[in-house]
Amino acid sequence: MTPLCILHSEAATSFGGQEQYIYRMMLAMREHGHYLEAVCQPHALLTERLRAEGFTVHTTFMDGPANYFRSVAGIREILAAGEFDVLNCHSRRDTVIAAAAGRLAGTPLIVRTRHLANRVGSLLSYTIMPHRVIAASDFVRNHLIERGVPPGYVATVYPAVELQEAPQQSTLRTELGLAADDIVVGCVAVMRAQKGHRDLIDAIEPLIRQRTNVHLVLVGGGSPVFEEIQAYSDSKNLQGRVHMLGARRDVPNLLAGFDIFALATQKEASGTVFVEAGAAGLPVIGTNVDGVPEMMQAGISGLLVPLKDQAALTAALEKLIDDPGLRRKMGQAGIQFCRSSGRFGSEAMVQRIESCYARWLAERRA
Repeated sequence: MTPLCILHSEAATSFGGQEQYIYRMMLAMREHGHYLEAVCQPHALLTERLRAEGFTVHTTFMDGPANYFRSVAGIREILAAGEFDVLNCHSRRDTVIAAAAGRLAGTPLIVRTRHLANRVGSLLSYTIMPHRVIAASDFVRNHLIERGVPPGYVATVYPAVELQEAPQQSTLRTELGLAADDIVVGCVAVMRAQKGHRDLIDAIEPLIRQRTNVHLVLVGGGSPVFEEIQAYSDSKNLQGRVHMLGARRDVPNLLAGFDIFALATQKEASGTVFVEAGAAGLPVIGTNVDGVPEMMQAGISGLLVPLKDQAALTAALEKLIDDPGLRRKMGQAGIQFCRSSGRFGSEAMVQRIESCYARWLAERRA
């Protein structure tokens, strides 16, 4: 397609799944010949990461009434000077700022991307300020349609997952002093209450009591929940069987040391970690909530259990712990679904975004 000039806006200052989505999207779209810039807060980690990749990043504070009017005026000037074809906003705060600037500047297409699974309240930043909406999963898209966004105005674009090649050998078991025949159930997720770490510990506890070779490895940081989960595990006298590694930068290495991946999340717009685990050849266990079912093939590459059903989660864990053949079969299916289908690669993301932008620009110009 004809190269586009695109400005992304983001108000968040941390660097989680939403910011990774933007970061990977901008890199992939640039590879396809499009020109991209961003506007973020000065202290945002995304500002630092994008500038390190050579992108122009404009900065403005987005908190408070005074900053609102100052930011609207500044972003309007950026959009007008750059003659951008598309403005893509990503959170409520930057949408009410940047989309207002886009309307004043006459930007041809203003898009809001919805990354969260939370219920939407006001439709101001979905149907009034932007022209169209992108959803991170079909679950999110369907919810937006139920809330009143016209079906033709919202499309699903799955986040691109960085599918690294699995290392030949993991250092995890050596690090933890585990034997080759120990069964390692692993979980990689930031330590937040909604990620369900307590539920996972409760579900695996009886299996740990019954089997001497079962271990749970929790990877992810985040105070104060990390300390709370550590204390909760210790209160059950699970020291030496539940291993908490904190935040790590060698996740592919750790995944290669797991036998099973499990995450009892209570809310998830998509859940790309299930794709990363499946691509590593692991059978996955997840809760049947929000966008999680779209990240695996239930009964083929993994098992889905009802939310807050400890017995079902324990049964799913037991089924995979006791059946190495099933683990291998589901692991191979996960590789096929996550790596070979093209569903979650950056190329698929770019093609889908390009298609949305082109269609919506044509509709707007007509």
